[in-house]
Amino acid sequence: MTDKNTISLHETNSVSGNTLTHLDAQGAAHMVDVSDKATTQRTAVATGFIQLLPTTLALLRDQALPKGDVLATARIAGIMAAKQTSSLIPLCHPLPLTKVAIDLQLVDEPVSGVQIQATCRTTGQTGVEMEALTAVSVAGLTLYDMCKAVDQEMIIGAIQLVKKAGGKRDFDKTI
Repeated sequence: MTDKNTISLHETNSVSGNTLTHLDAQGAAHMVDVSDKATTQRTAVATGFIQLLPTTLALLRDQALPKGDVLATARIAGIMAAKQTSSLIPLCHPLPLTKVAIDLQLVDEPVSGVQIQATCRTTGQTGVEMEALTAVSVAGLTLYDMCKAVDQEMIIGAIQLVKKAGGKRDFDKTI
């Protein structure tokens, strides 16, 4: 049973004129064939934020948390996650990443926490958006795990793609 707000995948695999590329005409999931796409340098930047109590941020800044160098561990976790994206997200192509950079900025105001940014790059036939988003997500989860002993009020959020270049459609939300 469908209501007026439900789109039947058997009727269309398009929303607002954009094709849902991981669905065939019958609505079945499939891996997209990228063999005819141009090989180009592709870059994606994703961001996220983990809100911390001011006392937790101070401990992080002073490297005084019980589990050690939290920022270094989160950075490594983000890099490792980007490299494993095709194992984590169904239908993602495995990509030869040429760059994964994780930037972690401590923020005091307006809300205390850590701003997370991941930049991923490859030369290939498909983009690295999922790798950048996965890197941000896992870096945030690692920060959470390493700070949970002192802060049960953390919030991970605002995870989004902010820049994409090298494919059919580029965009930049940072401008």
